[in-house]
Amino acid sequence: MDPLPADLLEPLTDDLAAAELARLGALIQEHSRRYHGEDAPVISDADYDALVQRNNAIEARFPHLIREDSPSWQVGSAPAAGFGKVVHARPMLSLDNVFSDDEAREFVARVRRFLGLGPDEPVALLAEAKIDGLSCSLRYERRRLVTAATRGDGAVGEEVTANVRHVSGLALVLPDGAPDGAPEIAEVRGEVYMAKADFAALNARQALAGDKVFANPRNAAAGSLRQLDAAITASRPLCFLAHGWGELSAVPGATQSAVMAAIGGWGFDIGSLRASCAGIEAALDFTRSIEARRADLPFDIDGVVYKVDRLDWQARLGQVARSPRWAVAHKFAAEQAETTLLAIDIQVGRTGSLTPVARRQPLAGGGVVVTNATLHNEDEINRLDVRAGDRVRVQRAGDVIPQILGRVPSDATRGPAFVFPDHCPVCAATAVREEGEVIRRCTGGLTCPAQRNERLRHFVSRLAFDIEGLGSERIEQFAAAGMIATPGDIFRLTRDALLALPGFKDRSADNLIAAIAARRSVGLDRFLYALGIRHVGEVTARDLARAFGSAEALRDAALAAATDSEAQVLLTEINGIGPVVAEALIDFFAEPHNQATFADLLASVTPEPLAAARQTALTGQTVVFTGALTGLTRDEARAQAEALGAKVAGSVSARTGLVVAGADAGSKRAKAEALGVRVIDEAEWLALVEAAAAEGSS
Repeated sequence: MDPLPADLLEPLTDDLAAAELARLGALIQEHSRRYHGEDAPVISDADYDALVQRNNAIEARFPHLIREDSPSWQVGSAPAAGFGKVVHARPMLSLDNVFSDDEAREFVARVRRFLGLGPDEPVALLAEAKIDGLSCSLRYERRRLVTAATRGDGAVGEEVTANVRHVSGLALVLPDGAPDGAPEIAEVRGEVYMAKADFAALNARQALAGDKVFANPRNAAAGSLRQLDAAITASRPLCFLAHGWGELSAVPGATQSAVMAAIGGWGFDIGSLRASCAGIEAALDFTRSIEARRADLPFDIDGVVYKVDRLDWQARLGQVARSPRWAVAHKFAAEQAETTLLAIDIQVGRTGSLTPVARRQPLAGGGVVVTNATLHNEDEINRLDVRAGDRVRVQRAGDVIPQILGRVPSDATRGPAFVFPDHCPVCAATAVREEGEVIRRCTGGLTCPAQRNERLRHFVSRLAFDIEGLGSERIEQFAAAGMIATPGDIFRLTRDALLALPGFKDRSADNLIAAIAARRSVGLDRFLYALGIRHVGEVTARDLARAFGSAEALRDAALAAATDSEAQVLLTEINGIGPVVAEALIDFFAEPHNQATFADLLASVTPEPLAAARQTALTGQTVVFTGALTGLTRDEARAQAEALGAKVAGSVSARTGLVVAGADAGSKRAKAEALGVRVIDEAEWLALVEAAAAEGSS
């Protein structure tokens, strides 16, 4: 599915697409961190969805350029510092989005194809309003609440058990006894939210007290639940709406609808904006009726979720990357409004990228006030032809107005066209736009104050070194005082030097020195991610850490690849990082300043190798399926292989580890036998999958 008009992708070559995927990956990761990790988004859901849509469209057009740290594989953000960590018994996944009726119909069509269903086989759906809140999982053992956790990164969340006890719409003790009692172990999942009226009242109190005013109800709910002091949570009106479950020691039904009804009987609010639908057309009718009532609802919703109702089908469909195949969110169409473009400013990012930011007249709605929006790059400014003083149309989703769509025609005299700078507005170094790039970048590197501070902020960020107490304000304070210019300087800070600065006393100085000391040993993946190498996100950093085992080994491989074509090929083939990441590694380690920074860091920090990943008999193998499979569809077979660490290929080669031959297998089977590749039938494959799954879970 290509969610963008084809003409927006036509000009892209491989090089342009790779650069655009890198840009989108960095933007999406940053906005995801702000939304999930800090409850402080700077763009709206619609703007975020637009970035994700474009990323997905380019990946669909250029599948060979999909990055290891693609946003398509990410869920949420890492748990915040200060909270205990909770490992979810079952991952808390995110949902794929659709934006039109036809895309919703295609979702059901994909379900049919995956399950091998005929065109007349009904696909019943549960449709429910998608409330805009903070995802939370409640775990009960022997029917008593023992743990509450946010989604976090999908695998590990933040423990908020004490806080969630002050939230309405949930039970602290579940009922016992047949037929409606809860099982011994139950994880109920849903959204913590704040009603619109409660949000407005809270903001009024916050403003009167001179405290932080929240941007929207979702941020208010997230900020209220994620308080280290549960008394603050107790003072704010939060609600819980259940929409699913994690681990259940006994499942009280064969359908999504039946289990949710049981959960409602246990004392949870499951909402009334839900409907069991015989098929997608009934679900679409439900969506249209809900959207028409959206403005009058007491809480914010941003769409409707469709879930395949049969649980046995859900199990067969499984998941892909970060999302289940059996559910999708149908997001509402964006609303539009007009405002005045006051100015276009340029911000310099940590990699030197010059990003234009539109400053607009504030627009408010539902308590939200937004004044900024990214214009992405100079090509986008030229395409829109917007200038300071223009009336512009903006696209609105929910309560935020983030995206400039274009200029409103007017007879008024327009201001001069915006001229994109060819020098950095911070350090005056030349700003260049390389061939194939859509971004113009400052060449000042670490000599540029904007890049220096941004690189240092990235270095101490949550997914990197995560040094508690060393945030943006401290970085700027230390840099302005000349105390830090490189990451290694952080580890040379002294207690006496801190006490000489305003804002530091004995305890705060001791705490920061202790926090820095605690990071003298850090995971190798975090170390590599912290370096800020272009195209190396958290997932790619983890893959590199597993492949090389040490920072020095990676550096030596990159330096060798700079002068040895064979070494470059080997680097490219490691974990499929590809030529773009390989080139970024080579460029990074070829720069003398980076080499010096790297060596300086290793003198103060010990990167720890990652623990070995759990292996199965299929891990690392390349599997080819050929012929007709009778017991499962080809998509199911591929999903089974990938879930156990195998790669699925469409052709047989000397690198193929296994061929699964169904009925009427032809040339591929013959080629495999000629090459000496192991060939098994479908029954043997299913037995192998079962054994590998048991081995991987032991």
